[in-house]
Amino acid sequence: MTMMGGGFGPQAMRSLRRDSSVTKERLAPGTVRRIARYARPFSRHIAAFLALVVLGSVIVIVNPLLMKAIIDEGIANKDTALVVRLALAIAALAVVDAALGLAQRWFSARVGEGLIYNLRTEVFDHVQRMPVAFFMRTQTGALVSRLNTDVIGAQRALTSTLSSVVSNVVMLVLVLGAMIALSWQITAVALVLLPIFIFPAKWVGRKMSGLTREQMELDAEMSSMMTERFNVAGAMVAKLYGRPEEEAEVFGGRAGRVRDVGVTVAMYGTVFRVALGLVAALATALVYGAGGVLAVNGAFEVGTLVALAALLMRLYGPLTSLSNVHVDVMTALVSFDRVFEVLDLKPMVAEKPGAEPVPAGPATVEFDEVVFRYPAASEVSLASLESVARPDTGQSHEVLRGIGFTARPGELVALVGPSGAGKTTITSLVSRLYDVNEGAVRINGMDVREATLASLRDTVGVVMQDAHLFHDTIGANLRYARPGATDGEIWEALRAAQIADLVESLPEGLETVVGDRGYRLSGGEKQRLALARLLLKAPRVVVLDEATAHLDSESEAAVQRALKTALAGRTSLVIAHRLSTIREADQILVVQDGRIVESGRHEELLAKDAVYAELYRTQFAHDR
Repeated sequence: MTMMGGGFGPQAMRSLRRDSSVTKERLAPGTVRRIARYARPFSRHIAAFLALVVLGSVIVIVNPLLMKAIIDEGIANKDTALVVRLALAIAALAVVDAALGLAQRWFSARVGEGLIYNLRTEVFDHVQRMPVAFFMRTQTGALVSRLNTDVIGAQRALTSTLSSVVSNVVMLVLVLGAMIALSWQITAVALVLLPIFIFPAKWVGRKMSGLTREQMELDAEMSSMMTERFNVAGAMVAKLYGRPEEEAEVFGGRAGRVRDVGVTVAMYGTVFRVALGLVAALATALVYGAGGVLAVNGAFEVGTLVALAALLMRLYGPLTSLSNVHVDVMTALVSFDRVFEVLDLKPMVAEKPGAEPVPAGPATVEFDEVVFRYPAASEVSLASLESVARPDTGQSHEVLRGIGFTARPGELVALVGPSGAGKTTITSLVSRLYDVNEGAVRINGMDVREATLASLRDTVGVVMQDAHLFHDTIGANLRYARPGATDGEIWEALRAAQIADLVESLPEGLETVVGDRGYRLSGGEKQRLALARLLLKAPRVVVLDEATAHLDSESEAAVQRALKTALAGRTSLVIAHRLSTIREADQILVVQDGRIVESGRHEELLAKDAVYAELYRTQFAHDR
């Protein structure tokens, strides 16, 4: 605690390195009031913390005054008892100071970690509720930074920044007050050197903040490059198409610049500390010189001179920190503002008040004159979360126009058509990844926008072409669909998905880790695990972006057998890439340019010799 207000400490150095451009940021109205609401649950802890900070600052001032008393009243008067009592008082203050330091840290940790927990959990929960379009545009690293860097920056507003401002203000007032009370003449002499200290500090601060900003940008570029190259997909592309020597050269160039900037920052800091030490030495020499002359002439006592010199060493640290306090405060406020920016982005797909569960029983899916356009970037994302943000404020064109059909309980409805026709968009509306602009999507007569999101997730199960698995065990990936599933239920789902034998053959069985995105498994194995996850969930409606599109013949045959089990008795919407799916369909919908241009069974549509017949000849005939 003693070091907190004395000299040129780490807090002052961090203050100099802060990005001064942050003061040009414009905060959203009401930011300070919102911060106060987040601080309210910790108000007692904050009050206790600030009281300890003030008390610690007082102790820092008391020590030089006790030293003065020892010299002027104890040693000068040869009062041994007084010297001992004052020395014991200094020792007692040291113990109290240490105890205050521990208490300060405890309260600081309670407030800081509590605030971080509240902000992180709130932002994480909010982001989880954002629509798919948000994640399609957002850079993952930028989003993660909001939960790490900015949340921690916000936390500092209520701990280090607040304590620094309070302690430095209290320290400065007490030190100046004590010095003036002891000798206003010597205080005036000491302050003569203040401009020599403050102006270079401001100049060094500007230089260091610019270098620090560049260092952070270079670090971000290196992190982005490592993230892209070190995940499985990126590593495979880099090995297959990359040029290792050039990649190493690019990375080395960036790392070298970080090194050079780091050396420059270190030298600026060192030069400044050396210059500060020189100024402090000159100030001390000046105080001892002028004060010594006055002491020799009897103007005041030797102990007063020693106390003034000690207090002088506690003057420049607070002045340095307070000279840049507006940057520190704005940095903390901007961190809060950036967190609030994410929290204020409302999810486009949200549960309505009074929503009810999807009606029970076998499911009927109905599209009623559905019109849909994808939302603009301004509706679903933040430019600050996109690595390459582009102006995108206009309305997008209609992707679906007047889509209408009914999939009855137990039916298999196949969607066919050229790429970009709108097939995947249709299936996305069933699970409410997006909301329609006009018309309605209904399950058992209920508009999906009126249903609870939990009941909709339970009702609709989806398997995409590229089955995603988390970097976890097979068991954990399957239980993601139904957390309470027993091992017996999991093995039943694995057998139905035609993959139980493979899992049994693995040394760790269900505890086998599948790797990043499931890359330790083949495409067919991932698809069958995805189907097992679907079967474990047991939805009434199944949506498939044809799971066999990119599989070899053996894997396709296994997945097709699993599909028969997965689709049995369920209402199914399948984007068809295989002839076998089309032939078994109860209804085929031909999608073209966002419209259903034909519908019927396989033989009926072939007999019409129109769009479907042409698609069949060009896309499916090779499957015969």
